[in-house]
Amino acid sequence: MQLTNMNKWLVLILILPLTVSCVPMAAIGVGAGAGTGAVVSEDRRTSGIFIEDESIELKSSRRLYEQLGNQAHINVTSFNRIVLLTGEVPNEAMKEEATRLVRSIANVRNVINEISIGEKSALSSRSNDTFITSKVKSRFLTSGKFQINHIKIVTEKSVVFLLGVVKRAEADNATEIASSTSGVTRVVKVFEYLD
Repeated sequence: MQLTNMNKWLVLILILPLTVSCVPMAAIGVGAGAGTGAVVSEDRRTSGIFIEDESIELKSSRRLYEQLGNQAHINVTSFNRIVLLTGEVPNEAMKEEATRLVRSIANVRNVINEISIGEKSALSSRSNDTFITSKVKSRFLTSGKFQINHIKIVTEKSVVFLLGVVKRAEADNATEIASSTSGVTRVVKVFEYLD
């Protein structure tokens, strides 16, 4: 079967998120625990902060679900102990409660609440967000202007959030690439700068 160029790009975009996260583990041929060490070694965060971010995400997600239940659809992303909240809740009071609950987690430095008020997003919207994230990652990779693992991408309702500890030139390049990616309606920078 012959693949057209467009189909080749589509396949690449769809499998890129899976392969990028698996490369360190596949390259050294070990399980997830040791593979995480390979990812951490290329991250600008210390290994302790990397693990703390994972812990903050798990604790926050659990606490939000316990307190807000199925009424809310909230994604928690922690980078260098700065937490980004995205998703949807039915009212302003629940949005404020989400911020309060996450701030109460140990070691959280700041909470950036980008939760929308409204109904939960549809599966089609979430799938489109995943596709947009894949396209942005692919364009980051092919640009060669910075290491893609220095920037974390979160997409919610076609808005791309960029997190990371970066140099200003890297932030500018990442913002330009993300904002010029088809399907992206807006880019929000949640960066900490090295310079």
